[in-house]
Amino acid sequence: MAAAIPPFESFYATHAADVLGLLRRRLGRQRAEDAFQETFLRALRAYGRLEHGEHLRAWVLTIAGNVAIDITRRSGREVLTDVPPETAHHDFPPAHAQLADLTDGLPPKERAAVVLRYGFDLSYEEIASALDSSSDAARQAASSGVRRLRRASERSTR
Repeated sequence: MAAAIPPFESFYATHAADVLGLLRRRLGRQRAEDAFQETFLRALRAYGRLEHGEHLRAWVLTIAGNVAIDITRRSGREVLTDVPPETAHHDFPPAHAQLADLTDGLPPKERAAVVLRYGFDLSYEEIASALDSSSDAARQAASSGVRRLRRASERSTR
């Protein structure tokens, strides 16, 4: 039995802090506010089409990541890959931030699958839910993305 979809207000309250944290790390404090609003606007527009309430965190973080990419492209500025000092919990950026530059050249689905798998440590089932695909397709997208990264790395070391 699939998990029930909570009211949007509950969904928002549960995930707002995670989304804002991700966006602040990717875009900086100032641009994160606009990206935060855009993320939940996109989520609200799609919320009625959800079929179940499983993996909502992965789903909304994927939306937030896409919004950050869109805002960065529109502004011509770079996505921050470091955690600003006021939000730092470690001496190094989180895994997903470390993957940002590395995965920039991948096709969108492969990039999302690689970042969700290796940056957020999500299962293939969670990735499938976030990408609206099957777990086999999520596994394939992550695998293809890693193969592309390996080939690019091999070419650059020659």
